[in-house]
Amino acid sequence: MTADQVEKYITEDLGMTPRHNCEALACAITNISAEVDYDSYELMQLLLENRPIDGLHTHSYGFHTANGRSLIDGMVNLYNEYEN
Repeated sequence: MTADQVEKYITEDLGMTPRHNCEALACAITNISAEVDYDSYELMQLLLENRPIDGLHTHSYGFHTANGRSLIDGMVNLYNEYEN
């Protein structure tokens, strides 16, 4: 995943202006994607718009599962590391 892909998704699909570092977001998403061997695009959707990923069981009855929270926290933590 690239920073341009993240920025395009935020601006075109979500209709918003990026407020965060898209390069750091892309790196964090890509690293977690490689770690769990899952599609980075779906992980980006989980992080940015809280879209459930059935294959990873990220939500149950509309709430995050332990796995969903772990994925989100992992991406947030990596993002913060790249920012610092």
